[in-house]
Parts: sequence; C-alpha cells; structure tokens
Amino acid sequence: MDLKNILTISGHSGLFKHVAQSKTGIIVESLEDKKRTVVYIYSKINSLQDIAVFLQNGEMPLHEIFRQIFEKENGNLIFPNAKPADKELKEYFASIIPNYDRSRVYLSDMKRMISWYNILQKNSLLDFSEAAENEKITQ
Repeated sequence: MDLKNILTISGHSGLFKHVAQSKTGIIVESLEDKKRTVVYIYSKINSLQDIAVFLQNGEMPLHEIFRQIFEKENGNLIFPNAKPADKELKEYFASIIPNYDRSRVYLSDMKRMISWYNILQKNSLLDFSEAAENEKITQ
C-alpha cells in the first residue's frame, strides 16, 4: 500500500489523489466523486504517508494503523451505516492502538482516520497482502 500520492488538503473534505503538476499548484482528483481540481501552492497539503499517531512512547505511521484496522475488521468498512457515539469511537480506537497518547490524539483525529480508512477501502486502495508489501519494499 502506497500512501505517498494520497493527499489531505486543508479546507477540503475527503482524500485526493495527486494527478499532475501545474504552474500554480497541483492537480488532484477526489477519491469520492472523481472530480479533478487545481490546488494552489499556498494550500496546506499533506501526504497520508507523512502522517503518524502519537503513542505514549513514540509514534505509529498511519499505514500501520490502517493495517491494524484492516486485520480487526477482516477488510470490511468501519461503522458503515452509523455514526458511532464518542465513547464507542474512543473504545474502538483503544482496541486498535491501546497505547495511543490520550492527551494528544483527539476525537476529531479518530473520526478523520476512520473516515480515511473507509474512503481508501471503498476505492480498493488498501492492500496488505504479502505480494503488495514485498513490491513496496523493492521500490
């Protein structure tokens, strides 16, 4: 699974795939509605590959969190038909990462990660098979 070209953009909901470079920014495609747009240089853009979650003794990369969720859910979506209560979401997150830093990982972060996981899973972008992992290592 390569999250390098999957982006989150401040001020825009959802996830985007990097498509091309333009004079004034980058062209991205929404993973949800497949619409393309130009995102300007001054926008805050983050690659999912660069995101990590604070633990009590370090950090865990986002792709590892997605792996934990994927294994727990057997590749299914999380809360596909309902919005979980805040307490339920915190309990779920603690079951995935028991040692996450409760003072620096907020409920909004948890909701965002669950949403991202579901978007990636709907678009078949989460592949944790051995062949996919070996291909990533050789690149």
